[in-house]
Amino acid sequence: MANKGFLLVLMQCPQNLEDEFNAWDDTEHIPERLSVPGVETGLRFLCIDGAPRYLAMYDLESFAVLDSEAYRQVSGDRNSPWTRRVTSRVRIYRSAGNQIYPGNLVTRRAARLVLLRFSGLAASAGETIIAGVRENFERLPQTRQVRVFAYDTGSGIDYLGLVEARAPLTDKLDLRPFGASADALDLINTYVPY
Repeated sequence: MANKGFLLVLMQCPQNLEDEFNAWDDTEHIPERLSVPGVETGLRFLCIDGAPRYLAMYDLESFAVLDSEAYRQVSGDRNSPWTRRVTSRVRIYRSAGNQIYPGNLVTRRAARLVLLRFSGLAASAGETIIAGVRENFERLPQTRQVRVFAYDTGSGIDYLGLVEARAPLTDKLDLRPFGASADALDLINTYVPY
């Protein structure tokens, strides 16, 4: 079975746009994406430790969903006027690629979501990132599931560890299992469901 794809978006909007941003995301943007065949989930989260403030996670049947005609109908130069208005005022980090561990899970509701980002690594770092995320989180009783994603930025791979937990997780992160890749860790955020 092929690995699932993903689209993860981090967004920071100006405070005076917050109400409109949330209305747009809840009533237009996420429903639009969920209408695309192959988009399996579309969940929003609010950052309680770190930044940017918002995270949207879309699980895809495969990465190819983002190249489909149905997705192109609601993205890029076909974005709605409201989408163009809102996104022109929001700072966005968008990553899309494949779930490399375990490969076939989707995002579920969780009391806490922890996101780790390792930026600009070689493709060969994937196994080390997987091992480090698993070592740090899979043994914890609060952990529901652990996944790792790879996003090719064109100048390296961003690896994203996503941990779903039943309760707050410890602040202690053992960097040793990540080896030299620990130096690429540039984001550790904690989220709650929006």
